Amino acid sequence: MESKTATILCIDDEQTALQLRQHLLESAGYRVLAAKSGAVGIKSFKSEPVDAVILDYWMADMNGLQVAREIRKINPAVPIIILSAYGELLDESLGIADLWIRKGEEDPQYLLNRLEQLLNSQPPR
Repeated sequence: MESKTATILCIDDEQTALQLRQHLLESAGYRVLAAKSGAVGIKSFKSEPVDAVILDYWMADMNGLQVAREIRKINPAVPIIILSAYGELLDESLGIADLWIRKGEEDPQYLLNRLEQLLNSQPPR
């Protein structure tokens, strides 16, 4: 990514997890849009330029794959990271999620490093 600040959309219906992730990303210098549901996240994605999406798999209104599919329809180039209790990438997520991370077991620095790798592989917007 160039010197501009990347905008990351975080979607999670668990308020504490969303706030922690937002704080982590902002501390690393990212601009963060936080959404408390899949529907709100999709609306945010449509209304503002986003460089990457980090979302939870288990949410009450829509699961992360449903949200990711909608985001892919809008802009297939934006990297998507899904966080889940499942330790492995689900077959149904192939071609939808760029990265699947097991929640609670990842080192926060791992998330930041992988996010940076995904952002650096994208053409500037």
